[in-house]
Amino acid sequence: MEFRIADTFTDSLDKLTNDEQKAVKTTAFDLQMNPAHPGRQFHKLGKAKDKNFWSVRAGRDIRVIVHKTDASLMLCYVDHHDAAYAWAERRKLERHPKTGAAQLVEVRETVREIAVPRYVDVPVAPEPKAPARTLFDDVSEDDLLGYGVPPEWMADVKAATEDSVLELADHLPAEASEALLELATGNTPAAPVHTASEIDPFEHPDAQRRFRVMTDKDELERALEFPWEKWTVFLHPAQRQIVEREFSGPARVAGSAGTGKTIVALHRAVHLARRHPDARVLLTTFSETLANALRVKLRRLIGNEPRMAERLDVLSMEGLALRLHEAHVGPAKLTTEEVVRELLADEASGIEGLRFSAQFLWTEWSAVVDAWQLADWDAYRDVRRLGRKTRLAETQRKLLWQVYERVPAGLEARGLVTMSGVFGRLTEVLEESPNPPYDFAVVDEAQDVGVAELRFLSALGRGRTESLFFAGDLGQRIFQQPFSWKALGVDIRGRSSTLRINYRTSHQIRRQADRLLGPELSDVDGNAEDRRGTVSVFNGPVPLVEVVESPEAEVKLVAERIRVWTADGLQPHEIAVFVRSEDQFSRAQAALDASDLPYRVVGPRMETTLGQASLSTMHRAKGLEFRAVAVMACDDEVVPLQERIETVTDDSDLDEVYNTERHLLYVACTRARDRLLVSGVQPGSEFLEDLVASGGPPVSR
Repeated sequence: MEFRIADTFTDSLDKLTNDEQKAVKTTAFDLQMNPAHPGRQFHKLGKAKDKNFWSVRAGRDIRVIVHKTDASLMLCYVDHHDAAYAWAERRKLERHPKTGAAQLVEVRETVREIAVPRYVDVPVAPEPKAPARTLFDDVSEDDLLGYGVPPEWMADVKAATEDSVLELADHLPAEASEALLELATGNTPAAPVHTASEIDPFEHPDAQRRFRVMTDKDELERALEFPWEKWTVFLHPAQRQIVEREFSGPARVAGSAGTGKTIVALHRAVHLARRHPDARVLLTTFSETLANALRVKLRRLIGNEPRMAERLDVLSMEGLALRLHEAHVGPAKLTTEEVVRELLADEASGIEGLRFSAQFLWTEWSAVVDAWQLADWDAYRDVRRLGRKTRLAETQRKLLWQVYERVPAGLEARGLVTMSGVFGRLTEVLEESPNPPYDFAVVDEAQDVGVAELRFLSALGRGRTESLFFAGDLGQRIFQQPFSWKALGVDIRGRSSTLRINYRTSHQIRRQADRLLGPELSDVDGNAEDRRGTVSVFNGPVPLVEVVESPEAEVKLVAERIRVWTADGLQPHEIAVFVRSEDQFSRAQAALDASDLPYRVVGPRMETTLGQASLSTMHRAKGLEFRAVAVMACDDEVVPLQERIETVTDDSDLDEVYNTERHLLYVACTRARDRLLVSGVQPGSEFLEDLVASGGPPVSR
């Protein structure tokens, strides 16, 4: 007998208390090991439309809904007695007549009315309005069936309007709701998959993302241990297609926050390790903080496959470079910014006619000379200074080079090297070595990989098929200046895919956060990321954006909102507070203390703790997600940070400050799944107006 688990089960399990979850997991393990366990009695559901639904007791008032046939047993839902029975009475498991996919379909007659969504603001007209335009008049019923719409819901779909489509989507199978949302936003859904009637309906790609066979106890344990992060078990067909595709060169997956790029990167690394049993696979990202988060997630994915773990390394780019440098060159002692600035100042003081500020000398060094590892005058004279708007005549470059050519010698005399220098040395080693240390490299958060790192990765890949795979979002670039990947031998044109289905962030939060960015972002090589086609598959409250008179008023506002969230049933670990930097921690801590919510500061390992809320800087928000988020202290001169603006000497640097500060706020806001509060003290950050749906100023108190 096959033992399956449905994504609806993992969703419902996550809503129970810790003690209730423990009891349910014990029941699940018993059912997997022995479906006929004498201590687990199956109770027939008399009112259920699907006669294969049964309930199993998992505590005094907790019931597990299972779908049981002679060939299979599937965990479908869990809740308190009445709620669990009501769920089962409103569902049936069936094969879609056109796509052939297994679907849990909500019984139409149990839904009295598809009302205007409670979370969508509808203007109140002073006089009666004309009937709302239906969205799918031009789409045939046959096409709608092809997208997975259940036949009994066809009339509701054909009658859907802009006001009702989001609420309607909540009642439909995922593939149908996604297709409708794409059609409603003017996009064309991906071509649906149709399977023959003799094919097992659970083998359909759409079915595989919601139902999964559990082959052993370890696999079930992993699926139940982290129910919210169900992606470790269920992959969207668009994600699976990218994960399993054979590319003819470097490839990239893009997408806005919440579309699952990191999911794809993790599964891609595992897929490559499985497909090539003798290969060594690298999974890397730009910071140690994010690498720690990837390690945790990878353990959840392959926890019972220790031999695979031996061939799959998860390292930050810097950690990887220092390890390889020690092995092939020797230990590297990294310099600091202060040391380099001191060397630049010393060398510049002796150059007559040099009229550049200390800040310009530093940014030109770090963004151009050191990043590109320019070793001689010819290289500096001819380099394309992408992103640097201050034009330099050749005579000016000659003066600057008199400074820059002496800095490496000064560092070497101190036994120091820059991080870019480490990557430069390793690139030379890789170009001369017949055997690279890794056969495949998967890079997450690739938008923040720098010039020296990408040149190293290019040498690591050596043009081998499928050797390099990148996942990233240009809208979340907060560290690196843009540069040409193609110039460094990494050409992803024709091998770049964009994920458009957002499962992590509600429609309302995603829509307003996207206001911080343009509808389309492009890299230096012309690869465009169109954000207009992204859709979220669930509804939520409209984000609150409020500017108050004083820090004390903001503390009170945030504390009150957190108390509302906890009163609505959110657990402490599902809540986070983000601020621009540690300088604003005291205000956030005061709000958390006033809300009586236990919390911890997120450290470099990015670990959250059950029973405790999280407090973090925006930079450490990457890779995290919570049910509710408060982004505090979005004050004027804090976001964007005035200290960064005051150090700018180049026009392009000013653009870069504003862009990355916008991206930083975008990252913080999109960590929220369901609820978001963004607050500041008057006059507030200039970015806050972009977050308000009406286009007007934030709410002031």
